[in-house]
Amino acid sequence: MSSDPSLQHNTTTSHTTAGASGLRRFAAAVVLAGITAGVTGWACAHLLHTVEHFVWSISEGHLVTALETVPWWRRFLTLAAAGVIGAVSWVLLHRTGPGPVSTEQAVAGRRMPVLRTIWHAATQIIIIAMGASLGREVAPREAGAALSGWISDRFGLNEEDRRILVACGAGAGLAAVYGIPLSGIFFALEALLATFSKRSLASALAVSGIAVFVSTGWARPEVYYRMPELVSSPALVAWAVLCGPAIGLAGALFGEAVKRAEQKRPTTTRLLWVMPLGFAVVGAVSIWVPWVLGNGHPVTQTVTNQVAEVGPQALGLITLLLLAKAVTTLITVRAGAWGGTLNPGIALGAALGGLTGLVWSLIWPGSNLVACVFIGAAAFLGASIKAPLTGFALVLELTHSGATVLVPTALAIAGATAAASWWRNRGKKHDENNDDEETGPVALTTGPVEKVN
Repeated sequence: MSSDPSLQHNTTTSHTTAGASGLRRFAAAVVLAGITAGVTGWACAHLLHTVEHFVWSISEGHLVTALETVPWWRRFLTLAAAGVIGAVSWVLLHRTGPGPVSTEQAVAGRRMPVLRTIWHAATQIIIIAMGASLGREVAPREAGAALSGWISDRFGLNEEDRRILVACGAGAGLAAVYGIPLSGIFFALEALLATFSKRSLASALAVSGIAVFVSTGWARPEVYYRMPELVSSPALVAWAVLCGPAIGLAGALFGEAVKRAEQKRPTTTRLLWVMPLGFAVVGAVSIWVPWVLGNGHPVTQTVTNQVAEVGPQALGLITLLLLAKAVTTLITVRAGAWGGTLNPGIALGAALGGLTGLVWSLIWPGSNLVACVFIGAAAFLGASIKAPLTGFALVLELTHSGATVLVPTALAIAGATAAASWWRNRGKKHDENNDDEETGPVALTTGPVEKVN
């Protein structure tokens, strides 16, 4: 080995230059990924509103307003039509090439065809706008991940940086469609990367921040779920400690049911009759329970209003909403549809929190019942997707509430996470020297994990 100082200086300079070049390329890719995710989120939101306006005659507000005035036969026929549109689109997608690549698979290194992913995402948005009982968040996540992967390949990023950027692009797509940057950041880090390294954190902050700025501008978006003031109390803290584990267990069960339904969804020409039939069943349910249609907003907002304004007399309606929304969401997935379960999960958690809160108020009066709705939504969602921080951030940002009930929320989420972890790991033997795979930030794997919709 040469000891010539000039050669050592040249080698050091070469390595520094290469490192600086790689950092500049990664930084440029981060900025471009944020911009494309923002455009993707904006496009998905506007496509959704355009279809809703055309189908439901919504000029402003949310689907819940239209559902209360549209006749039952129109709800039924619209759902049946959505089933036909989705079935034809996905059959063509499967018969003309490879099927959809999930975000988790993309983070693990599998390439997502950009145009086919956009086709897949647009189909999701259209059927959800027509009333499918799923969330709209998977579409911008998948499109954001696909575009970020394409950008990574164009910039020649290494596999680890590519993995980071794909995850951040997916989180930013979620952030952009709702205007919720914190949720996009936590989703990328907790649910996809399972790491909070400095490089990943900085990238997630930048990509989600840029995406939300591009999608919604600097103004804070309108609140998605309207809630009255939340107030903490000893009764609320006691409810959170006692009911948090039960809500978490319910969330884990729902997550497992969704996974089983996803694994059994048809992808062949069976879709042409299975999906329209499944959607027709959901449409039939909507004749009597119209709030089950859409991503879950109608259920969550109705539960919030009923708990705040009606009280214990609303127990029957809230129970009906809980069961109907769970069943229709699982039927929709099992029938072959793709879409998110984040907002359906929020709806189920809100209903379960409202139910248990109303019952608890008969035992120990004094709880702020709407706070039970908020806490139930966060605890259930975090347990169902195995990402408690993401679940909390989503509910926090979508309601613009929660700062006044942080202690009971934290206690409920802790109990929910512990109960969900116990349920998933029951009967398993773990090495004492290894971390519980469910007590860290989600499942600590880099391969495909349970879909977070």
